[in-house]
Amino acid sequence: QVQLVESGGGLVQTGGSLRLSCAASRIAFRLANMAWYRQAPGKQRELVAEITSGGGTNYRESVKGRFTISRDNAKNTVYLQMNSLKPEDTGVYYCNVSPHPVQWGQGTQVTVSS
Repeated sequence: QVQLVESGGGLVQTGGSLRLSCAASRIAFRLANMAWYRQAPGKQRELVAEITSGGGTNYRESVKGRFTISRDNAKNTVYLQMNSLKPEDTGVYYCNVSPHPVQWGQGTQVTVSS
């Protein structure tokens, strides 16, 4: 069973930065397209950014220019560098495969105060 462990969340002020990490196991990581998703309170989970097995990236319009997704295949880890954070970025962030997510991890909470 795939295991995904997210970390790096926290409480930051508007304009601040965070770097999220996701360690994956029991998966052919280097062959997988990976993505970060988030779920704000009372809203559905949404795709934030994705990175293909070849390193191509795609971002949700609202985070373009602020967030950067990357991966380290040697460490089976995917990262999300988040800069210029806004209150609307608040939510629980999850990583998973894309475009068909498997079992979800516990996520990591990101809270951006105004």
